[in-house]
Amino acid sequence: QVQLVESGGGLVQPGDSLRLSCAASERTFSNFLVGWFRQAPGKEREFVAAIRGGWSITYYGDSVKGRFTISRDNAKNTVYLQMNSLKSEDTAVYYCAASGGLTVSAMKDPSRYDYWGQGTQVTVSS
Repeated sequence: QVQLVESGGGLVQPGDSLRLSCAASERTFSNFLVGWFRQAPGKEREFVAAIRGGWSITYYGDSVKGRFTISRDNAKNTVYLQMNSLKSEDTAVYYCAASGGLTVSAMKDPSRYDYWGQGTQVTVSS
């Protein structure tokens, strides 16, 4: 059983940056595909980014391309989401999730992930 813990959320102003962390309890976490999702009130959970194990190939949702960067530090069993140029529409609860492996189309579907963190709130407001 993989336990995921997100951290790094908070209240920031438009244009600011924030880095989220997703720490895992599992030493083989480096082999997992890890995704970040977000959910705003009244909206469906939205794919933000994902990173594969092994070669660490990355994927991004259209709304965050060029602004967000996903990365991983396998020595720390941690995946990061660097968020730059934040906008008010980025306000949401952000979740990380892990899976043994998914296709490019499947990784955007939250129902395909096996493990989830509890979420961390990101609020972008002036």
